[in-house]
Amino acid sequence: MQPGPPPPPGYWPRQAPPPTAQQLQGRTLAAQPEPYPYHRRPAHRPKLRWVATPPPGAWPRRRVVVPERYLGPPSYPVPPRWGFPNLVWRRPTSVPGTASDEIRPIDRVPVLSRSLIAVLFGFAALAVVAAGAEIWRYVLLMQGRDAALSRSVVAFSDGFVLTAGLLASILALLPAGLSLWWLLVARQAAADVSGDDPPRPVWQVLVGVLVPVANLPMALSVVGELEHAVLSRPRDVRPKPSRQVVVWWGAWILNWVLLGVSIVWRFRDDVQSMADSVVLVALTDLAAAALAVLTALVVRRFSALLAPLDARAVRSMRVLKVAGAPEPELRTARPSGAAR
Repeated sequence: MQPGPPPPPGYWPRQAPPPTAQQLQGRTLAAQPEPYPYHRRPAHRPKLRWVATPPPGAWPRRRVVVPERYLGPPSYPVPPRWGFPNLVWRRPTSVPGTASDEIRPIDRVPVLSRSLIAVLFGFAALAVVAAGAEIWRYVLLMQGRDAALSRSVVAFSDGFVLTAGLLASILALLPAGLSLWWLLVARQAAADVSGDDPPRPVWQVLVGVLVPVANLPMALSVVGELEHAVLSRPRDVRPKPSRQVVVWWGAWILNWVLLGVSIVWRFRDDVQSMADSVVLVALTDLAAAALAVLTALVVRRFSALLAPLDARAVRSMRVLKVAGAPEPELRTARPSGAAR
């Protein structure tokens, strides 16, 4: 600050008069706090809110998107080849650790049926080989009645018969166990699909299949009930087995009867009984092979009815000729953009 010009000569500043008694009393009252009920306080006080805003240019400007002009629905010069996959059925997804992670019986049926069918056809081939070995032995017995046989040929025949018979007897347990497992799983899968309980408990099924004498009549009931459930027939209707099941039951009875007769016939000691036992064993092996083939066909049919087909296994078909259809209407004009 700089000093101002000096006052003119003879100037004297005017002094303010001293305050009066009323002014002093008013100042004293104004300095004291306002008594209740604050009559002099204003009814509404203005509310102020400080808002801090960034200065202009602190934030980048948002890019303005120019809306595109609508040109109508999409059009293609040729029919598009994209789209959803042509799937009829797909395995449901499962979440580990939850109830959906458990494998249902309906999902086990295709896997078991494929393995069982392969094992049954393999056992049928082995049983046919064993039957051929027994037939060769019988031919050698017929030739030994009139002439002496070669020692090496007889030894080879005995080894062939023994090896084929032991393999057929031991490996028969594998298709039997798999067939029983498939039967139990198929019964539960059919019950889940229909929403009803199985017609008989598991122990009755085991008795009707494994017990030697009781399994002859009860096998037809067990398989007939399974076919009834697979075909989704009413529960209150009595099961009526199909011709395929009846033929399978006939092969089942024939196989068990021949097995029992051949076991009993081996206890006889005469020469003719020994020769007859060779024929009986050959017939038993052939009956076992026929039973295995018929069982494989029944398993394949029931599994195809229970579980849906795999889309990859379905053979694609192609239209070669149409007979008896009216002639199509020819177009007089070719659409623009159509593929030639």
